Amino acid sequence: MLRAATRGSALARWQTAHIAELLGSAASVQPILVTTAGDQLADEPISAIGGKGVFVKEVQAAVLDGRADIAVHSAKDLPAATPDGLVIAAVPLRADPRDALVGCRLADLPEGALVATGSARRRVQLREIRPDLRFAELRGNIGTRLAKAAHYDAVVIAQAALERLGEHPPVVDVLDCETMVPQVGQGALAVECREDDHKVRALLAAIEDSTTRRVVDAERAFLATLGGDCTLPAGAHAHIQGSTLAMRAVLADGPDGRCHTAVGEGEDGEALGQRLARQLLDTVAW
Repeated sequence: MLRAATRGSALARWQTAHIAELLGSAASVQPILVTTAGDQLADEPISAIGGKGVFVKEVQAAVLDGRADIAVHSAKDLPAATPDGLVIAAVPLRADPRDALVGCRLADLPEGALVATGSARRRVQLREIRPDLRFAELRGNIGTRLAKAAHYDAVVIAQAALERLGEHPPVVDVLDCETMVPQVGQGALAVECREDDHKVRALLAAIEDSTTRRVVDAERAFLATLGGDCTLPAGAHAHIQGSTLAMRAVLADGPDGRCHTAVGEGEDGEALGQRLARQLLDTVAW
């Protein structure tokens, strides 16, 4: 029996059930529900309550103190640095990494349309395309955001979340990764366990997808070099192109600043991520 620390949202429960399905007969999985600071302060902007760590610290603590054996995360929620004593033991096959507009297609948004999102990364990129757009803060689980979509011209949601929960809103415009560079790790899951728990690490190794791990590690190297988390108006998307890895990354001067883009290729994904981060850091005006 593997005790899996997880948040209590429908999406988090789906993710834990998916890991159990991947493990199959190798191990049964018991969810251990954990409430995070991000869940408790669902109406506050992420930047005001501590960045992306607010969604994972309590879940990671449950593994470190022995209440759970593994922690199941959306990879995009993980800060760049893994806490001492833990290791990302598995990154399974990635789902769709793209963002989607729900409620209206991008080309159909009226002048001065109001778009709801809690992500600075999404806001700066949409503003580059459509400087006329206005933005409203929106947080909460997927169900909450979809329920509030009617109050805005559009809301922005990760396409993978819609697919995993079987949600099919009437109007969904999936944005390609050049139009809207995703959050680091978006669409991927990350499973942590204690670094010294070799038995569990061996079990999780069986559900690792080597290609997904390679691109997610590259994207996380980009984030680590920036020295930030999801409060930064930044994103990166890597994919395998032939025998090499290609990456597109963005970083804005600030929450309302100009968005800068860097692209590159390389055999060493982590080195590529680091290089693009340094390139953008040399470009932006902080």
